Amino acid sequence: HSSYYHRNSIQQLDLTQRKAALIVPAFETLHYRLTFPKSKAELLSMLDMGSLYTFRYHVWPKGHAPTDYAKWRTATVPYRVAWQPDFEPYVVVRRDCPKYDQRFVGFGWNKVSHIMELDAQEYELLVLPNAFMIHMPHAPSFDISKFRLSAGYRGCLQTLREEFHQDLSRRYGAAALKYLTAERSL
Repeated sequence: HSSYYHRNSIQQLDLTQRKAALIVPAFETLHYRLTFPKSKAELLSMLDMGSLYTFRYHVWPKGHAPTDYAKWRTATVPYRVAWQPDFEPYVVVRRDCPKYDQRFVGFGWNKVSHIMELDAQEYELLVLPNAFMIHMPHAPSFDISKFRLSAGYRGCLQTLREEFHQDLSRRYGAAALKYLTAERSL
């Protein structure tokens, strides 16, 4: 059902003619067993009952807040959202889109930097009104443990972020300033 829906959305949006990243709204459950909702209506009632949450709502709401879940609840057509700092949605993009920056391996900043690059290249960020994904609980990854426990790891990541910003400035000039300003004001 959902892959058919995605294909249909993609054809209607005609991604061959436009640069767009299709955002699949993300939710999560704290239950190890979950009956996957068959429809958006079912998902919304699970959300209202508290058996699902918007993704990372408790720990990192900024990562998905720009998706605008309140708008998504009633949306029937794809809608555009603006880039915001730390936005890291799950996206469907054409194969020829910019690749992930390979400096960001392990935990931290791989999706954030990718969305930043798409935004810098003027990709439209479009939220799909009937698509959703659900993150299931799992043990913390080895890399997130390293990030939490090691000041050295966090320091390296900060250095890579600064390098990435410099590269963006070189490639996109003044347009890339908003990323740096956003970063500085956090």
